Amino acid sequence: MSAMTMKDEFVADSAAADRSAAFFSVRDVHAYYGESYIVQGISFEIRKGEILALLGRNGAGKTSTLRTIARTGTPQLKSGEIWIEGKPVHQMKPHEASRTGIQLVPEDRRIIQGLTVEENLALAQVAPGHGWPLERIYEHFPRLAERRRQDGVTLSGGEQQMLAIARALARDIKLLLLDEPYEGLAPVIVQEIEGILNAIKPLGITTIIVEQNAVAALRLSDRAVILDTGEVAFTGSAKEVLDNADLRHEYLAI
Repeated sequence: MSAMTMKDEFVADSAAADRSAAFFSVRDVHAYYGESYIVQGISFEIRKGEILALLGRNGAGKTSTLRTIARTGTPQLKSGEIWIEGKPVHQMKPHEASRTGIQLVPEDRRIIQGLTVEENLALAQVAPGHGWPLERIYEHFPRLAERRRQDGVTLSGGEQQMLAIARALARDIKLLLLDEPYEGLAPVIVQEIEGILNAIKPLGITTIIVEQNAVAALRLSDRAVILDTGEVAFTGSAKEVLDNADLRHEYLAI
């Protein structure tokens, strides 16, 4: 076999760099609720298709960070940069960030009362930027298919969480932001949601998960960022956190 030429080496190096390049990045982001300084200079990067666990004790700034990324308006971004595929999210309004493929599933799920499961999903596709068609959603969420004519707010907690995730997938999604997706759910439902997140990962959908059940989130994730009073206290692999009892005790109380 002949040695690699300089051109071959350049192509190989470029391909490797592309694989390792950040798909999404947060750079020195500062955000406030009024005068309250909540997100204090947070920076991290994610590669395409990764699952990142964003962890920390209550009040560490996890939900505020997700809301800042999604450009919800509160907290107010005062400085710093947010980029997805070379696009400056920090300059965008909420609907503009959504059109870049950023979809937030909030803790309260926000299922629309008076609409069926199918109507909640269809409403997500009214604006431009369609994602999965209903047939594909029902294939991955058979529980929702069975309850498509049922009022969305009458579903169980686990089914509402599935509907909230499915509604995000109904959009043209690139970055999925999940805020406490396991809260109050039975272990069997948690396993189903984990199965869905693992299924969408090979499709190139990148996920940030905020979750008090840190061990479950870490076992699912590739990497972890731990926040402490609005600042990054740790960034590295999820396995590093699972293997480091002192780190978990100090910042996660587990």
